[in-house]
Parts: sequence; structure tokens; C-alpha cells
Amino acid sequence: MPQATVFAATIAGVEALPVEVQADVTSGLPGFGIVGLADTAVLEARDRVRSALRAAGFEFPNARVLVNLAPAPLRKHGTGFDLPIALAILTATRQIPAGLTAGSSAVGELALDGSVRSVAGTLAYALAAARCGHDLIGPGGALAAARAVEGLTCHRLDVLQELRTGFSALPVVAHYCSGGFTEPDLLDVAGHAGARRVLEVAAAGGHNLLMVGPPGSGKTLLARRLPGILPQLDDAERLASALVHSVAGLDEAPLLAGRRPFRAPHHTCSVAGLAGGGSPPRPGEMSLAHNGVLFLDELAEFSPSALQTLRQPMEDGSLTLVRAEGRVRYPARFTLVAAMNPCPCGFLGDPDRTCDCADGIIRRYNTRVGGPLMDRMDLVVRVDRIDPDLLLGAEQGESSSVVRERVLATREFACRRGGLSSGLSGAALLDACRLTGATSRLFTETARRHHFSGRAVTRVLRVARTLADMDAEKRVSAAHLAEAVGYRGWENR
Repeated sequence: MPQATVFAATIAGVEALPVEVQADVTSGLPGFGIVGLADTAVLEARDRVRSALRAAGFEFPNARVLVNLAPAPLRKHGTGFDLPIALAILTATRQIPAGLTAGSSAVGELALDGSVRSVAGTLAYALAAARCGHDLIGPGGALAAARAVEGLTCHRLDVLQELRTGFSALPVVAHYCSGGFTEPDLLDVAGHAGARRVLEVAAAGGHNLLMVGPPGSGKTLLARRLPGILPQLDDAERLASALVHSVAGLDEAPLLAGRRPFRAPHHTCSVAGLAGGGSPPRPGEMSLAHNGVLFLDELAEFSPSALQTLRQPMEDGSLTLVRAEGRVRYPARFTLVAAMNPCPCGFLGDPDRTCDCADGIIRRYNTRVGGPLMDRMDLVVRVDRIDPDLLLGAEQGESSSVVRERVLATREFACRRGGLSSGLSGAALLDACRLTGATSRLFTETARRHHFSGRAVTRVLRVARTLADMDAEKRVSAAHLAEAVGYRGWENR
């Protein structure tokens, strides 16, 4: 009874779970069956595998072929099972030696001519293979990301015909090498000294930021330059962020090179688009921004239901989707940067143009965002339009590289102190602030006067701690607290 097993994996959330592809070829009426809770894409592999093997010069057995995907209760999906199914059948029928695939996992979609194509989630498959102590077999285009996994040996297989020459046709691919990239520079921003200061504070402490101002004032211009003053991703962050992009079928090369993700969904984005979903579930924009920046332009134009999905991930750094198929957890630790007009026409508070919106319309416009979400915004800054004379004749400000050096110095100081303030709370935050008795009493009075919630008090202290880190001060002063309170602009109106 010819049998063979080849290892594969299936995606669940952002993790690939190991699967054994067991092929059994027996005498009887010719047939090709796949069992093991496979979805439609996996079941369609029967036709692709049969045609690909014949096109590559192999024989598809004129017998009863049964492929079992174990463990059976685990739902399998995707076209990445094509290659392991084909290898299992070829091994079971002795058309390739069993040692060729021993100790290896395989992933790839087969074309009808026998060529092997890449599938989404290759980095997840690579991590699963490394955890199991396996090598990874797949097409060359997919293995670029897999080379970022330390200790993993990758074997390239672009067409099934290459199996005829044996193991030498599967060369070991060199380790992944990161490339360079460029970010938009703050040199392009004229004026906006206050907004640039707030942008630096947000980068130094990982704080959420809301910019409010009339159309064309430069809110989007500033937001797109935040990644340029952030430090590059470290090794752990690179893999974590690239893994989400790989599962979503996006290019993970910039993230593996250290570039922080910047996601800017349109305001028509749905709840599933922000949080993730579908069948099978796929990560949304919040997860794609993991370890980076999520920019929501025209914040008040997003649907209220979509905006409310931001609340829990902003606190926890992750989100869990519960569906009929089970629970899926996605990482979602991001810096939220939002921009909005102060009113529907956009000119409320503008010194040169008059707002024509009625008071009721303005109130309804602002309440679309909701108090609970606004309570989670650490920094709120007004961004007004720049005078044309200043815009055309202004001297160039600091470049992103200069600001980034200060941000790096601030973060190094914070790490020596105990970590970024955005991750502190409770007793740890109070210990980090080291408030004197007089400063503590002053802040308590200010919090009562402005009716700060408990969350608002915590976030003001976090921002104040970041401001102290920027000054390399071990103790938060009254001046730091006053500046942090000033950034709660929407509560101070």
C-alpha cells in the first residue's frame, strides 16, 4: 500500500499551523479524494495537481488516490496545499525518492503547466517550518521573505520538472538582505512650528495625535512625515509586522528592511476593513499598521461604528475576532494619527474666512467621533493655514533626520528610565513621574477643573513624562504637566 507524508501548514489569524499531507494510493476504481475539513480552494487542487503532474512529465496514478489533511478537525484553506499534495503523490508512487522531501515543509500553488506560484502568508509558513525544525520548499518569488527567518533553510522549486534532477535542483537560498528606502521629509513643511513640536512628541512617546484645522492647512502633509522621524523597526518588530502583511498578501519587503508601516484607509472604510474579517478571516488596517502609524484623514467622515472598533485595540494593542469558525487574534499596536476639519465647511475659527455652519450642525459633526475615542487621543493640536508670503519665503526648517536623532535620544533616555511612557500605567507611571507634593496638588486641581476622566489623567501624565524625557529630566515638572494639559485641547474649550 503506497503511502507518503509531506508537511505543510494552514493560516489561522497571523499564524501558520502545521498540517500533515498524507497520500494513499491503492488499487480500485480510479478517483482522487481530499479529506480533512478542506475548503473549496483546497478541493480544487485535485484538478490543478492532476494537470500539473502530467504537464511536468510525471504520471498521475490510474488508481484510487486519497489525500488526508491532518489533524482533521483543523479547517484548511488556500491554494498553498497544491505543492505538498503533488509531492506526497509523487513520493507515494515512487516517482521521486522519499528522501527528497524528508524533513521539509512545502507551500505553493500549481499552474496547469507545472510551474509553482507564490501564495499569501509565506513568512507565516516559514516561521511554522522553523518551529518544527523543517526546511521550506517553495517558489523563488515567495522565498525572499522566508529568508528573513534565522536558521531556516529554503529550497527553491519554480517548476515541477526540476524534481527530475533530484535534490541538487533545490538550491539553498541565501539569507535575506534588507534594502534601503526613503520617507517624506519634514523639510517640505514650511512653518507649523507648533504642529512640528507635537509631531515630535508623538514620535518620542508613541502617543496618539489629532490635528484639527481648515482644508489645505497641511494636516496630511505633517501626518505622512511621522514615519520619517520614528526609529526603524528592530528585528522582533520586523518579523511581527511583516508577518501580518505577508498573511494579507501584501509586500513585506519594506518592513523587513526596517520601514515602519503607514496605513491611510479612505473614510469609506468599513468595520471589517479596519478590524479585519472575511472568510477566511484576514487582518484589517489596524493590524496592518502594527508597530507603525494608522492615519485616519477626515476622521469625522468615518462611520461611527467603524471608529468605535478602534477603542479596544488602542488600549490592548491587539484585537480578537470571534466567528463561527473560532477565535482569531490579530496584533494591533499602532500610533493613531487623525485629521479632521473643525466643522463641515472646515472654516470654524479661521481668521480669514467665515464659517457658515449652524451650531447644531457643528455639534452633530463633532459628536460623530464620540467622546470615548476622543478621550484616547493624547495630543490635540490646531493646524491653521500658512500665509502665502510665509509659505513662499520661509526658511527651511529642520529635516526629518535631525528630528529623528532627538527622538532616538529621547527613547534611549526613556528606556534607561524603564520604558516608553505610552506603555506605563498605575503605580509604574506615578513612580516614573516622581511628582512633588506641590506639583501633584496643582495637577489634581487642574484635572478637577477640566473634568478629566481617569483615562485622561493617565494620558496627560504619560505625555508629561515624554516631555520630561525630551528634556532628559528624571522628574516631571509643573511646566511639563501644563504643556501636556494644553494638548487636551478639545477638553479645554
